[in-house]
Amino acid sequence: MIFKTLLTLSLVCTGILSGHTQNMEFLKNKVIAHRGAWKATPHPQNSLASLQEAIDLGCEGAEFDVWMTADGVLVANHDADHEGMLIEEVSYAQLLEKPLSNGEKIPTAEAYIKHGMTQHQTRLIFEIKPSGVSKARGQELARKSVELVRELGAEKWIDYITFDYDIGLKVLEMDPNANVAYLTGDRPPADLKKDGFFGFDYNINKLKENPHWIKEAQSLGLTVNSWTVNKEEDMRWLLEQEVDFITTDEPEKLFSLIRQ
Repeated sequence: MIFKTLLTLSLVCTGILSGHTQNMEFLKNKVIAHRGAWKATPHPQNSLASLQEAIDLGCEGAEFDVWMTADGVLVANHDADHEGMLIEEVSYAQLLEKPLSNGEKIPTAEAYIKHGMTQHQTRLIFEIKPSGVSKARGQELARKSVELVRELGAEKWIDYITFDYDIGLKVLEMDPNANVAYLTGDRPPADLKKDGFFGFDYNINKLKENPHWIKEAQSLGLTVNSWTVNKEEDMRWLLEQEVDFITTDEPEKLFSLIRQ
């Protein structure tokens, strides 16, 4: 037994068993696929297929949107409704009655995260949607989101984003080490720093109105992201500002600019 243990340690030290550790490195290229990669190679948005496409492209992150059904199931979908059914007002079983255009069922957040955890290069950008029912329900969604990530052991894969400042604060209350970025664009960087946020993820037009926020955030050690950036001129401007991330429906276009 001692010999076997020493041999294993020796193999790790010489790098023979280090491949798995090396594969744990997430990519760093600024490209965040908005709702997965779905535009160039048509996949349903927020589907497992669009997530896999983002992974195959080598995106740094794949963003997905999460709502909670009436019976408490967290599902990935951008809009408040799925095929005319308000997600917060129906059961998950009802949502399953209407599949996505590629035949997939609307994925649960659990299924989406588990799929993302099969690789170690593309991070999962978990957007917690504000509830249209009540602030209390938004807080419940935040709690269940963090609990799900914790149960799956998925913390290192996940960054959180949200338009609801109180949801962001709830996530940080439950997991002070979580990376949480704010989306609405109505808070200066100093507020985010004070409250423990990881950074901001503001609309491109908001950043063009307040370009000084970029340098302010960087000086405070906050990350800078912008959504949803599909124009080449906007991509070039953000790259010149040396932002950390750019969220886009067209990751292929952004990759082509970065690689020039």
